[in-house]
This record gives sequence, structure tokens and C-alpha cells, in this order.
Amino acid sequence: MIAIDFSDIQLKLSKPDSKTNVFDPVRKKWLVLTPEEHIRQYMIQHLIQVMNYPVALLSVEKTITVGRLKKRFDIVVYSRSHLPWMLVECKAPEVPITEQTLRQLLNYQGTVQSDFWLLTNGHQTFCADARDKNEIKWLNSLPAYQL
Repeated sequence: MIAIDFSDIQLKLSKPDSKTNVFDPVRKKWLVLTPEEHIRQYMIQHLIQVMNYPVALLSVEKTITVGRLKKRFDIVVYSRSHLPWMLVECKAPEVPITEQTLRQLLNYQGTVQSDFWLLTNGHQTFCADARDKNEIKWLNSLPAYQL
């Protein structure tokens, strides 16, 4: 498991009505701040601010086809050659990271085919190096973006 500290991350929030909204710097729009969106935005900011992943190479909540179903991944980080590099699955804080969560990510991985996988609910974060399909390695920290 990887320890990620979101305490220094500042999200851009507004409250135009009874619901709090958050600004997504990737999609460049305001969204309702649900528990899962909160974690997704913290992770986006962590990847950009702390890990220095290029914001222009992040994609958020895009539709993909898994089997015959339309699904939406949370975050994909692309390499500089625009190939999927990291697939990120975010869950609300109260949703534990389990084998079922991993299966969901692996279903998406069948379509996306990224080098790294990341699962988080804000409390638990797991990242795997999947470049060698015969030997998946769970990491102790997030990989540096050096592509």
C-alpha cells in the first residue's frame, strides 16, 4: 500500500446553491463534489502538483467499451507518445479497495492496456507496474513521469 498525503492539496471549490462544486482542471468545468469526485480531484491534483504529471496528458471520465458495455474510466495518464501509461480507478472513501475493485480495473485494462494501474479510495492506494504481463509488481510509491 502507498501512503499519499492529500492534506496540502487545495481544491478550487464553490457553493452556488446547496451543493458544493469543484473545478476539474482536466475537463475545465465545475462538477458536483460527490465523495468519489472528491477523491478523483485530490488524485488529479496530486498527480499534477506533487508528481509533476503533465495535465495535458491526463484524461478523465471518458467512455470506453468493455465487452459490449459502455463504461467510463476515472483517469488515464498518457505517455508523451499518447499511449495509455497509467489507469487510475477512484472510489469514495467509504468503499474499500478489494478484489472486486481490482476486477473492475482489470476489466477496463482489457480495453485501455496501460503500463501502470492505480486504485485508491483516499485512505488506501495501490499501484502496480504491469509492463511485464507475466510479472505484475505492486509498488511502494507512484512511478515518476519520465516518458
